[in-house]
Amino acid sequence: MKLRGRVWKYGDDIDTDVIYPGKYLVSFDPEEAAAHAMEGVEKGFRGKIAKGDVLVVGKNFGCGSAREQAALALKYAGIGAVVAESFARTFYRNAINIGLPAVEAKGMGKEFREGDEVEIDLDGGLIRNLSAGNDFRLAPQDAFIMEILKAGGAIPFYRARIEAGGKR
Repeated sequence: MKLRGRVWKYGDDIDTDVIYPGKYLVSFDPEEAAAHAMEGVEKGFRGKIAKGDVLVVGKNFGCGSAREQAALALKYAGIGAVVAESFARTFYRNAINIGLPAVEAKGMGKEFREGDEVEIDLDGGLIRNLSAGNDFRLAPQDAFIMEILKAGGAIPFYRARIEAGGKR
């Protein structure tokens, strides 16, 4: 699974309240959620990014409430992956469940500048900074997590599993 996009950088402790502000929780429309992605950090975020762009963030990304709409808003806004020093565990699992790659990679924040072109090869365990010409190894992704991501999220994964007679 390869992803390619432009880097958007943010710091540590970006919580779900700024990724997707609570005042919008009354809507269940993913496109409406996308319109408000990262609104608490950067106004007009969705209009600045292109489909497939990558967030490179610091520690504890997605801390705060357990709302899955934060990950959903990022995915529907067009974010192709989030690369973080570390994730709040609930955000991490919510991202995987909706098919948004969430990659922990220590030290990546200092290796990328906003606007750099990045390629992430999840199968090969590699992040490439195409702008700077640098490659970085990733810890191998769990096979089960990769199956969920390749299926497009937990619901499509389990739906396919059920249709196949319960086999993986």
